[in-house]
Amino acid sequence: MKSFFEALFYHPRWYHWGVALLLLPLSFLYALGMWVRRTVARPKRYSVPIISVGNLIIGGSGKTPFVIALAAHFSDQKVAIISRGYGRQSSGLVEVSREGEILCQVAQSGDEAMLMARKAPAASVIVSERRGIAIERAIAQGAALILLDDGFNRVEIEKFEILLEPARVANRLPLPSGPFRECFCSSAEADLVLKEGRDYVRKVQFEALRQRMVLVTAIADPSRLDPFLPEGVVGKVYLKDHAYFEQATLQEILQHHTADSLLVTEKDWVKMQAFGLPLSLMTLELELNEGIIPPIESYIRQECESKT
Repeated sequence: MKSFFEALFYHPRWYHWGVALLLLPLSFLYALGMWVRRTVARPKRYSVPIISVGNLIIGGSGKTPFVIALAAHFSDQKVAIISRGYGRQSSGLVEVSREGEILCQVAQSGDEAMLMARKAPAASVIVSERRGIAIERAIAQGAALILLDDGFNRVEIEKFEILLEPARVANRLPLPSGPFRECFCSSAEADLVLKEGRDYVRKVQFEALRQRMVLVTAIADPSRLDPFLPEGVVGKVYLKDHAYFEQATLQEILQHHTADSLLVTEKDWVKMQAFGLPLSLMTLELELNEGIIPPIESYIRQECESKT
């Protein structure tokens, strides 16, 4: 069941707009603060090209699979993926993987970082609240290209900005009236603004489907999975974004729904695959428009030439 603010942010009804109106003064102050922060920033330039993949709206817009797709495309280079590691039970800098070798548990990395480490084995993954320190560590280890996950609001870093836009956004107000981290006009700061359905398309596949499955997921706006769900889903259980699972609770969910398996996303799977429970998996990949890559490659060439 959606919380009030999830509904306000992603699927607002008429009765949500009264609350949004009351919160508008706070939204104005928040947006103003973010504008000032961006205006006074003096971005630091690093010795390797940095590609940022971000969005303006909180919640999912395909950043993680987009980063994975870029890491696969540039796998002939020494790529490092830098992320904050949302939802992790650790702090500071943590090396999640080094060229495919997993170096920590998912509780230390966070679900998205662990998923990137597993699905981009040619890359290295580092998480840190202070992205600059992580970038410097990656460069010291020989990285030739940095992919910065969720980096649009990292205004202190000079980078090539890719901004992802969901296919549909019903509420374009800044926090807390809406889901936008900055005013939507900030998209003008991006080098590439890519819209789902036009510039990239989600491709969903399934593994180990069963006759009776219960969807269990801890992602933002889980209703976005509805168009992709297969037959045989007999129940849905939603947890807070990035939440961790307890084996006993999952077993109870299976029994309550008399289900044969739990239907989960890959982001959920990395946090429950060690439990030994029957899992059906939704795998997500992005199909990118062929026109996306050339401007990124052009930026990388220009950066490399300017540093030689």
